[in-house]
Amino acid sequence: MSDHEQTIEEQLREQLSSLGARAPGDEQKPAAEAAEAAEAGPAEAAEPAEAAEVESDLDELASVGAQRDEYLALAQRTQADFENYRKRVARDSALAQERGVAKLAKELLPALDNLDRALGAAATDDPLLDGVRLVRSELSGALARVGVESFSPLGESFDPVVHEAMATVEQAAGGAAGGTIVEVYQPGYRLGESIIRPARVVVAA
Repeated sequence: MSDHEQTIEEQLREQLSSLGARAPGDEQKPAAEAAEAAEAGPAEAAEPAEAAEVESDLDELASVGAQRDEYLALAQRTQADFENYRKRVARDSALAQERGVAKLAKELLPALDNLDRALGAAATDDPLLDGVRLVRSELSGALARVGVESFSPLGESFDPVVHEAMATVEQAAGGAAGGTIVEVYQPGYRLGESIIRPARVVVAA
């Protein structure tokens, strides 16, 4: 190699050195960095899409939960309405049955009164007396089985709610206190708390 060629080669090396030429291994780094950037780009772009999808799923779950709560509340209201309806029907049915029994009892009470009069007026040796007692007992038992019971308030204090005063009588000294029932003309009849017929009584004045 001539001196001129050596001079040119040295000048080229100095210029390369001044420009900061990369080593052969460094030439691969930009390509690797570019590849990493290319791979990171789609991943970072996918993150907002996944977040949006998760948010959409959460909104859908919240909507389904709200709809479930609405259906549950509706079912509970329907069940409560049905229970109230069932109780009301049962109450109305019981009241209707009670009214029917009371109406029938009122129709039968005159027959009972007549049987009592017949028993009171019959002679003790009358052969029909036992038959009348039997009929009276069966009729009274039938009323008792449906809840109708008689009451005779002799000796009790007069109560206009359950008693009907037919007369008042003066009492001798040491007799019954005023307002006390001293005689029962007709027994009263009740059905539970309802009075079918008040007892007809005589009250001490």
